[in-house]
Amino acid sequence: MTRSLLVLSGGHPYEACPFDELLAALGDWAITHLVHPEGGEADAAEALRTADALLFYDMAGYTFGVGKVTMHPPSSAYREALTARFDAGKGAVAMHHALAGWAEWPEWHEWLGGGFLYQPGDWQGEPWPDSGYRHDITYAARIVADHPVTRGLPDSFPVTDELYLGPIDESAFKPLVRAEGFAFTRDNFYSAAQAVAGAMFSNQGWEHPRGSNCVAWESRTCPAPLIYLQFGDGPATYANPHVRQMLAQALDYTSGGPA
Repeated sequence: MTRSLLVLSGGHPYEACPFDELLAALGDWAITHLVHPEGGEADAAEALRTADALLFYDMAGYTFGVGKVTMHPPSSAYREALTARFDAGKGAVAMHHALAGWAEWPEWHEWLGGGFLYQPGDWQGEPWPDSGYRHDITYAARIVADHPVTRGLPDSFPVTDELYLGPIDESAFKPLVRAEGFAFTRDNFYSAAQAVAGAMFSNQGWEHPRGSNCVAWESRTCPAPLIYLQFGDGPATYANPHVRQMLAQALDYTSGGPA
């Protein structure tokens, strides 16, 4: 029997054809793909409740203008639908920039165990600087847990991808994969707020505490299985066979499938 997969994307640019090729490689799924904001939030509420598997590849809740960004929370219908899904024990996979989505919905980030801030703000009641990003970093992805999402993978494999420096609460999740060979320190990242203001690839005057090198985990705080995979900036990562295997196993695991 073919299972249903709901994919939410949009809010952040990506290369659509290579991403569609990634989805097609994941197995025998009946895929519904909705894009934020057009057709995303409004149409997703009912689909959130019924899909067998759910993949967040969206960065919803933002409006980017010239030199500025504004944020808004999801609709009550969307919040209620996702909460009902999780309360019913039906899980999800969040990928890459989904960590930044819904900055005005604290519960989303409590479930995920982390966030990405485009502007300085609050994290767990404390002031926090804007987050950092760095493209095209080649690192070793090291498996740190025996888990259905990581089984059958080599102990370590190379990945070339974008990495984030932001607020991560390791007490809120079970680590699955760590990035080795690259330091998660201020000097190695660029400021997201400066990028929004028009100064791409700059960290002048920006300060940020050392961050976690965990790039895949399972939430301990969500009432349903919730996997976050930081992999997924572009075609090189989409085509990585180990990333594809991990994503496929994560969808199986969170949907109660054959993993």
